[in-house]
Amino acid sequence: MLLIYSHTISPRLKYICNFIFKEQLGIEFKLTTDSEHFRNCTSTKINYSKSRIIPDEFFIYSHHLLFEQQAQQQNTECFIINNNKAFFQIEESDFPFDILAASFYLLSRYEEYLPHEKDMYGRYAHENSLAFREGFLNIPVVNFWLEDFAAALILKYPTINYQLPDFNFLPTYDIDIAYSYKNKGVKRNIGGFLKSPSIERIKVLAGAEKDPFDCYEWLNKLHEENKLEPIYFFLVAKKNGQYDKNILPGRGAMWKLVKQHIRLYEIGVHPSWQSNAEKKVLKNELKLLGEMSDIKKITMSRQHYIKFNLPQTFQNLIAAGIHDDYSMGYGSTNGFRASVASSFFWYDLEKEQQTALRLHPFCFMDANSFYEQKQTAQQTAEELKHYLTVCKSINGTMISIWHNDFLGTSPKFKGWKALYEQFISLAQQ
Repeated sequence: MLLIYSHTISPRLKYICNFIFKEQLGIEFKLTTDSEHFRNCTSTKINYSKSRIIPDEFFIYSHHLLFEQQAQQQNTECFIINNNKAFFQIEESDFPFDILAASFYLLSRYEEYLPHEKDMYGRYAHENSLAFREGFLNIPVVNFWLEDFAAALILKYPTINYQLPDFNFLPTYDIDIAYSYKNKGVKRNIGGFLKSPSIERIKVLAGAEKDPFDCYEWLNKLHEENKLEPIYFFLVAKKNGQYDKNILPGRGAMWKLVKQHIRLYEIGVHPSWQSNAEKKVLKNELKLLGEMSDIKKITMSRQHYIKFNLPQTFQNLIAAGIHDDYSMGYGSTNGFRASVASSFFWYDLEKEQQTALRLHPFCFMDANSFYEQKQTAQQTAEELKHYLTVCKSINGTMISIWHNDFLGTSPKFKGWKALYEQFISLAQQ
């Protein structure tokens, strides 16, 4: 048992200690404000305060962040430690920076509660983030910090045992538009043909050719061969809009597709653009997907266009019964939005409490590479290799997002299907 002393035990301190020590290092801990108890304790112990209590303790000079209320501007000037960026630097301490406060800052998405510019979709723009400005967006820096921290603890207490989680690769898919031509109805197909005449559309609708977005059987085979357990997120908006162009769920084809997948995989809801402003719409979509899949309650989600604003979106998800969300990433560039390759509970800074909503951060989305970063399939292959190598090196979890249109037969995405197949083989090594 690790004993941690602090002059105050705040909700923020309890939250980040639980993440660092229990979840990531596998170390049971106890917090105390009793300095005499700490002084007399003979087990491993950390003093997280403004002054030392005994000479042989592990001392971290505490930053004020974990003892404040709400969000306010912080000095996050960075420095280099073991080839990685860090902030909240401290002197006369057994670790060069306050890893507890710095980790909390990144995981809570503290900076997203401060005044900031939004992008064209009304989202927090990645250019605002510390990770982007300081050049560590493509690194799960918190995981690297934890390795350094564990090494420092071992140096002080050689008998301490810790266990990092195992590496894990989790493929996920967003089904925004299940089919390119099929099951869209006469009106949408006529309009689509007039806008962009296509022999392919005619052949698909005549049954002479497979729909270019229909890659589901191929994916099933890929998962089976590689023993993968992916998650599919379905967009089931009841009406179409500028950003919700799904096959309407009233059509039997979508019910059939969802039922086919629930027999093999876990599924979640892909809340529509419309649901961002309407909590009732979100609850209706959850109920509908539950009916389509014969599941009484859908508990997983990922936001369409990765559109979320803190704390409202996550508060709405919790109210709707979501337990696990997979939206923690950017819809404008790839990288680690929370600077971590591990799942974690969401801390609600508005209410100053840890919630039961678990966030599962992704670091790669095909649409970011293609549309936002303007990369070729080959350039994306190198990007994927980087994220895989990094996540493996720190025993993290790599979550990728792919869309069925990228993995079908559309000439627009030529080479991306082969790229994905090659990456899956690499991830299994």
